Amino acid sequence: MYLIADSGSTKCDWMLLKENKETESFSTMGFNPFFHNESIISNAIKDNAALAKYADEVELIFLYSAGCSSKELKLIVERGLKQVFTKANIYVDHDLVGAAFSTYSGTAGITCIMGTGSNSCFFDGDIVTEEVPALGYILGDEGSGSYFGKKLLSDYLYKKLPTEINSLLHDELKLTKKEIFENVYMKPHANVYLASFMKIFSSFKDNAYVKNTVAAGMNHFLVNHVCCFANYKSVPVHFIGSIAFHFEDILKAEAKKLGIEVGNIIKKPIDGLVDYHLKYLIKPKVH
Repeated sequence: MYLIADSGSTKCDWMLLKENKETESFSTMGFNPFFHNESIISNAIKDNAALAKYADEVELIFLYSAGCSSKELKLIVERGLKQVFTKANIYVDHDLVGAAFSTYSGTAGITCIMGTGSNSCFFDGDIVTEEVPALGYILGDEGSGSYFGKKLLSDYLYKKLPTEINSLLHDELKLTKKEIFENVYMKPHANVYLASFMKIFSSFKDNAYVKNTVAAGMNHFLVNHVCCFANYKSVPVHFIGSIAFHFEDILKAEAKKLGIEVGNIIKKPIDGLVDYHLKYLIKPKVH
C-alpha cells in the first residue's frame, strides 16, 4: 500500500492506494515543522483511527508539507511519520513541490500556493525552482489567509473597517484587543488563527472593502511571486489553495492587468498529486 499526502499548516489530505487499485481518503490536522514537533505529528495521525489502522501495511509514503524547506525541517516530519508507519519508506518534501506535481500535465509552468500561506515555483517537468523565498506570515505570505487576516484585524483595531464588518467582530464575536494579542503574540499557530478570519471575507464578498483588500493582496502576491520569473508572461500560471479558489474572479482580474495567463485554479491538490505519482513516480509491481 502507498500513502500520498498534501499538508498545509491547517489541514493534511491523505490518499491511500491499495493493492486492488482502490483508494481511501483521510484528513488530519496540517503539519508544519516550524510549529509542530515529531510527537505532535505522530499523535495527530494516531488520533485518526481509520488511517492509523493501516500503519503496518503501508510500504511507501510521499508527503508534501508546508515548512519543509530544508533537510532538518523535513527530518522532523519524517521522524513523526516513522513513529507510526514503522515499515514504510518515507519521502518528505515541501508542499510547493507537491503543488507543482499536482498541476503538471506535460507543460512547463509556474505554480502558486495561496492558502493559509503563499509561495510560488517554476516546474519544467524535471526540476522545481524558486525565484524568491517564502518569508512566512510575519514577513511575507502575500495574498494568503494569514495575510488577509492580519489586515482585517489591524484595520479592526485601528477602527478602519466598514460598519457592518466592524459590528460583526465587535458586537457578535465580542472580539477584543486582548484576545487578538493573546492569539497572535502569545499562543502557538498564530498563522492559522489569522487565516481563520478569511470566513469574514467570504461572508462579505460583495463589500467594497473586501473586494479592494483582496485585489490589493492578490496584486501584491503576483508582483512579488509571479512577475519575478523572467518567463511569467509566456507560460501558464497555476494556483492552488482556498484563497485562490474562492476569490477566483478577483485573482483573474488582477492577473490580466499584469499580462499573466491563469492556468488551473485548484482548491485541493491531492487528486492531481495522486495522478502525477501514478504516472511518473510509482512503478507497478511485476508479478
